[in-house]
Amino acid sequence: MHRRTIGSSFLFLICAAWTCATLAATDAATPMPSAMDERVRACTSCHGVQGQGLNNDYFPRIAGKPADYLFNQLISFRDGGRTYPPMGYLLAFLPDDYLRKISQYFADLQPPYPNADTGNVSPAVLEYGQRLVTQGDPARKLPACAACHGARLTGAQPGIPGLLGLHASYIAGQMGTWRSGTRHAVAPDCMHSIAVKLTDRDITAVSSWLARQPRPADPRPGAASDGKLPLACGSQPQ
Repeated sequence: MHRRTIGSSFLFLICAAWTCATLAATDAATPMPSAMDERVRACTSCHGVQGQGLNNDYFPRIAGKPADYLFNQLISFRDGGRTYPPMGYLLAFLPDDYLRKISQYFADLQPPYPNADTGNVSPAVLEYGQRLVTQGDPARKLPACAACHGARLTGAQPGIPGLLGLHASYIAGQMGTWRSGTRHAVAPDCMHSIAVKLTDRDITAVSSWLARQPRPADPRPGAASDGKLPLACGSQPQ
């Protein structure tokens, strides 16, 4: 009995040592999450593990967007400029300095873009959308999207977001909230000024074309522009 107990104990120690070694090797191969990884779980549960967005209309890509833009959106959800109750409840008691840390965390990430939208959209609609995005409509005093969001449409520092990697339905929905005034930005609210001039046809064309664009070679936001924007935007100091 004594020998059996010793043998069993020895076998247990060998197995325990093997298990510990295996776990150590696994830990070495898999980096432990950082403190911010853990703190932003409420964000990544909806927006994807790296903020890459989900394949639906509601949770857009937030990774890689300028930190000031992300911060402005968090403040807007917290203080009522944008209305989505889960975001409002989540942010209600978070201070500005913590929201800045969250914003910088996601701004520093660049996970792969999702696949571009596909679907039955006529070439004429896509051609019209491309024209509005790249040239605007001077007759209606509509600036091109690219005039603010950059020639690569990846946004610009410090606070203009990229327009790629988003679903058409999400883009169209946000255009609708700008147009109706249910989404607000720091005054002067340039996006509202633009959106009220857009027809449903405009919004469908622009959102459909943008959602079908491939990932850019360099997805990072461009540098802050030295030139003036087509119109004053409170969220983008000039």
